[in-house]
Amino acid sequence: MTDDQGLQGTRLLLGVTGSIAAYKAAELVRAFTKAGAEVQVLMTRDAARFITPLTLGTLSEREVLVEIFPDGPAAGGSWTKHVHLGLWADLFVVAPATATTLSKLAHGVCDSMLTATALSARCPLLVCPAMDHDMWLHPATQRNLRLLREDGVRILDPEHGELASGLIGQGRLPEPDAIAAHVATLLSEMDDGEVEEHTPEQTLTGKSVLVTAGPTREPIDPVRFISNPSTGTMGYALAAAAAERGGAVTLVSGPTTLATPPGVTRIDVTTADEMYAAAMQHGGADLVIAAAAVADYAPAEPSAHKRKKEADPANEAGEVVLRLRRTPDILAALGAQKRKGQQLVGFALETQDGLANAQSKLQRKRLDWIVLNYANEDGAGFGTGTNRVTLLGRDGAEVALPKAEKGRIAGAILDRVRFQGAWGPKEKQGPGV
Repeated sequence: MTDDQGLQGTRLLLGVTGSIAAYKAAELVRAFTKAGAEVQVLMTRDAARFITPLTLGTLSEREVLVEIFPDGPAAGGSWTKHVHLGLWADLFVVAPATATTLSKLAHGVCDSMLTATALSARCPLLVCPAMDHDMWLHPATQRNLRLLREDGVRILDPEHGELASGLIGQGRLPEPDAIAAHVATLLSEMDDGEVEEHTPEQTLTGKSVLVTAGPTREPIDPVRFISNPSTGTMGYALAAAAAERGGAVTLVSGPTTLATPPGVTRIDVTTADEMYAAAMQHGGADLVIAAAAVADYAPAEPSAHKRKKEADPANEAGEVVLRLRRTPDILAALGAQKRKGQQLVGFALETQDGLANAQSKLQRKRLDWIVLNYANEDGAGFGTGTNRVTLLGRDGAEVALPKAEKGRIAGAILDRVRFQGAWGPKEKQGPGV
C-alpha cells in the first residue's frame, strides 16, 4: 500500500481474535502504519495464543489492550479507555473475527476491551470473519451476520481456499493487502459521504433479478468432468447485493461451497445444459446478470461407466481422443429474447485483447453492460476475494474500477443499472452490428 490510498493521518482500531489467522494481524498492522495510519491494537485473550501482544505492540508502537480492567500500577483510570478509544478512532476493524466474536458483537456481549470498545465506538465497524467452512455456513453464524448487517456493521466476507483444518472451502481471511485496500476504499467513501444507504434510484424494490454464478461441470464419465476454477464468489456477491437492495433474486448456481445469500432463491445445477434450462425459465427477469463461468464445450459422448486407464494395445502412446460438442450459449439466448425495459449484464474473463473481445461480446449478445476482468491478473478472476474490473456500457461508457472486495464491486455494478432505454427485441443493437 502507498500513502495515496486513503489512510494517511487516519486513526484505526484493529481488533484481533482467537483464530489461527491472527498471525496475519502483524502484516496488517505493518500495512496500515506504512500507509500513514495510527493503529491501536485490541486483542482477546485467545488471540494471544496465536500471536503475542509484544509483536503487535512493537509494530504499532502502542500498548496492546486486552482486559477492560488491566492490572498493574499504571491501571488507574484505564478502565475508561474503551470510551476514549471509541471516540478517537475513524474506523474499527476486527480481523480476524471468529464465530465467537461475531456472536458477541451481534448480541452486545461486553467481556473484553475489544467488545467493550465496539459497544462504545461512534465510528463504523468492519469485521473480517475467519473460521472453518462449516462454521461459516452454520445457520447461527449466518444469523449473527444478518444481525450485524442490520446494525450497520460492514462485513468483508472470507475467501475460498485451503483452511487450517485441511479442508477446502470459504472461511479464509483475505490477505492483509486486500483488507487494507478495502479499508482505504471505505474511508475514502466516508470522506465523500458515499457510505449512506442506497438512494431510491439505486434500489431494486419491485424488480425481479436473475443471477447465474459458479462453474459448470461437463461429465466425461461418472467420476470425471471438464470444469474450471470458478468458486462463484462474484455471482453470489451480486445476488446478495441485489437482495439487499430489495430485488426478488433468483440465483442459478453451478457447483460451489458458498452459502445462499439471505433473501435469495437458489436453484442448483451442474451442467451447462441444466444452467441453460434454468436461465431460460427465469430469463424474463427485469435484471439478468450472467456471472457464471459456463463451459463452452462438453464431451459429445460421455461414458456411462468409468473409463479405464489401461492403454489400448493398438495405441502404444496411451493417447485418448475426446470428442467435444458446443454447449448452449446462454448469454446469446438471453440477449435474443431481450425485451424492452429489461437490463442484461454479462461478464468477459479474458487473458489478452480484453477490451476488443469484451466490446465485441457486448454488441453481439445485445448486452447493456459487460464486466471485463482478467484471469491472469493478481487479485482478480477466479478464486479470489477481490476483483478489478472495467465496466463497458452499450452507450459507449467505460468505467475502470480499482481492485476491491467483490461485494464492493457488486455494488458498483448495480449502481450503474438503469431501467430506461434498454434495447427491445426489434430495436437496433447499436453501432457496428
